[in-house]
Amino acid sequence: MRKLIVFMKLHWLTIIVALVVIASLIGSFFFLRYSFLSFMALESFSKKQMAGNMAMFFPVLVITQLLTIPLMIFMQFYMLQGGFVKMFQTRIDTAKVHIKWDEVIGMEGAKKEAWEIVKLLKDRHLIKAIGGKIIKGTMMIGPPGCGKTYLAKAIASECGLPFLPAVGSDFVGMFVGQGAAQMRTLFKQARALAKLEGGCIIFIDEIDSFARPRQEERGFGGATSHNATINQFLTEMDGLRQTENNIVVLAATNVSEYDLDTAVMRSGRFDRKIYISRPNLKERKQLFDFYLKKFKVGENVNPEILAKKCLWFSPADIENMIRESSLIATRDKRDTLVMKDLSEAYDRIIFGMKSNIQLSEKERIQTAYHEAGHAIIGYILHPTDDIIKATIIPRRGALGMVSHRPSEEQYCPDKNKLLADIKVAVASYAAEKIKFGITTHGVGGSPGSDFGQAMNTARTMVWSLGMGKTGLVGDFDLVANYWGGLTLSDKTKEVLDNDVQDILQGCIKEVDEILRSKKEVLEEFAQELLKKEELEYDEIEAIFKKHGIEPATRKPQSV
Repeated sequence: MRKLIVFMKLHWLTIIVALVVIASLIGSFFFLRYSFLSFMALESFSKKQMAGNMAMFFPVLVITQLLTIPLMIFMQFYMLQGGFVKMFQTRIDTAKVHIKWDEVIGMEGAKKEAWEIVKLLKDRHLIKAIGGKIIKGTMMIGPPGCGKTYLAKAIASECGLPFLPAVGSDFVGMFVGQGAAQMRTLFKQARALAKLEGGCIIFIDEIDSFARPRQEERGFGGATSHNATINQFLTEMDGLRQTENNIVVLAATNVSEYDLDTAVMRSGRFDRKIYISRPNLKERKQLFDFYLKKFKVGENVNPEILAKKCLWFSPADIENMIRESSLIATRDKRDTLVMKDLSEAYDRIIFGMKSNIQLSEKERIQTAYHEAGHAIIGYILHPTDDIIKATIIPRRGALGMVSHRPSEEQYCPDKNKLLADIKVAVASYAAEKIKFGITTHGVGGSPGSDFGQAMNTARTMVWSLGMGKTGLVGDFDLVANYWGGLTLSDKTKEVLDNDVQDILQGCIKEVDEILRSKKEVLEEFAQELLKKEELEYDEIEAIFKKHGIEPATRKPQSV
């Protein structure tokens, strides 16, 4: 009976319209029956006269009715149910979710905060015992692919409550008022389900689609519609407190909380904010263990090594990598994943697919020495990064590349690390000059090029971090970007630019000296690249061990 009452509340207008249509059809049937019986009771002359008149006007009557009835139905739909706003409104239905709490991996801190919400939703008496009220809104903030939606589904599964999912773009439409109408419908459904099931969870993904700061109207109604949607959302959130119907709003966004409207984020609406970051080393290993259980894997597959290699990978990236490796194994007609499959899948995700670019022999040789320079300086000088791969196979427009990854997450790089980044970047320039006497286009030409990376790092060191030779201190980049550079004198800019060039020239000089002293390593490394085209970590380490060179990552670092 309760379900029937809830259904009537949600669809009363549709039911009334259906009853009116049915009543009209029944009335039309009896009217036609009465008309037919009256016609049959007439005399023969009157029947013939009426039949002649009907033959003349019947086609016009039928055509008129065929045009009028759809128009009347359309007007009824337009006037009684919200017009164009209702026509283009998306229906939001409850979703079936069966995500176990133990299946949420790679976000232990977020899970602890979310578990408090679960406990309060499952035990209303606990809230009353402490004299409080349920947390109405929880905002999950973090980069894409880190499990915000997954966590929301797990909360709903653990609580056993109806789950109403929506996307922020559902509330953005071409007609003014469409978003606000959609918002009213969503909360109307939630209140009905909460009354029926004892609670309801609304999940709005990508809430920044409509929750950015309100704007001043400048024509065409865009800002008016945007503001109306936010205002309706705020009203609905405030309305939850008045009825206490056990509705919780979970929202997720990839943008900073400061990019959202302050009224949306204030206490009393979103009382709790859960910050979700990419998984750390331990969590990445747990993720690999979890996803690899679904496949047959070879003995050489080591989740710990994979976790170290896949620095900064999100849970979605890890799942995608394993799925890609399974496709590679399938193409090779194998039902077991081996380390080679996972390594190739990693390369495809990080470096992209192999390009169909065909290098000339001269270009292959130039590229081999170019990449050898990067690899040698990275191995000898970089204090935090391991050289895990070198290749001269073109990918993503690059003719070759050297991949280096920190052995652990780095959140606050120091001057030694930044200088090492510059030295690794300019090593290709030095290697080309040593071998050929000239350099190629490969060292520059784009923001992501070797010189582009080196200059960007050096400029940051001098202009923002006070690491220049002359000792000028301050965030001059901030001044230049936000104050228009009006407070920077030409002399100050000249000093800063000279400091940048001093860092670059010093790094190039040091790199050149090292490569000249290790010329036999440069030759061997480049020749190995030309021979194999790709060198993995073990092969790279073997070359340096042969010459008695230890990686910088194993040397004690000064603080």
